[in-house]
Amino acid sequence: MKLRALAHSRTGDKGNTSNISVIAYEAIDFAHLEAHVTAERVKEHFRDIVTGDVVRYSLPGIGALNFVLKGALGGGVTRSLALDAHGKGLGSALLDLEIPDRTRADPADPN
Repeated sequence: MKLRALAHSRTGDKGNTSNISVIAYEAIDFAHLEAHVTAERVKEHFRDIVTGDVVRYSLPGIGALNFVLKGALGGGVTRSLALDAHGKGLGSALLDLEIPDRTRADPADPN
């Protein structure tokens, strides 16, 4: 299943760093997202554009994951000729990530 089936995203930028938040639509799905949307998976998903580290912050109280992607914006807004210099499209691209279907047999599911 696509990540977008369980979550939406918001993005931001600072220099050459992109920030992507993945927010679960339903609180019950957060554990599944936390188990399957790792910093390593996100780095691999963006392997062609991210030149630095990817760090994940988990915010269970609001059902969100926050990813900081260093070296993701081609030098930053004032240095990049990219059409999407702010990286707003990266949130949509991340939501195309394939994750396992959520089932009751999922060990990451506390219910």
